[in-house]
Amino acid sequence: MGLDHVRSEIEHMRVQVGRQRKEILQLQRAGISTAAAELMLQRMLAKIEGLCDERDRLKKEQGGPTKGRVLGGRSW
Repeated sequence: MGLDHVRSEIEHMRVQVGRQRKEILQLQRAGISTAAAELMLQRMLAKIEGLCDERDRLKKEQGGPTKGRVLGGRSW
């Protein structure tokens, strides 16, 4: 998986988490049990954490011109 793919997957999952949270609120307002939905939300959040770890690992491997510098500024 490439860095761009991981980043887009993280963004996609974050959008889905927002939708899931809204759905949970709607269920709660209707007085319907949200246990299963909350478990699914926790699994989604865990997947996002894993993707963020993968993204950070890929960024570290990739390096870049600003490594060791603040915002690509001077190296002194």
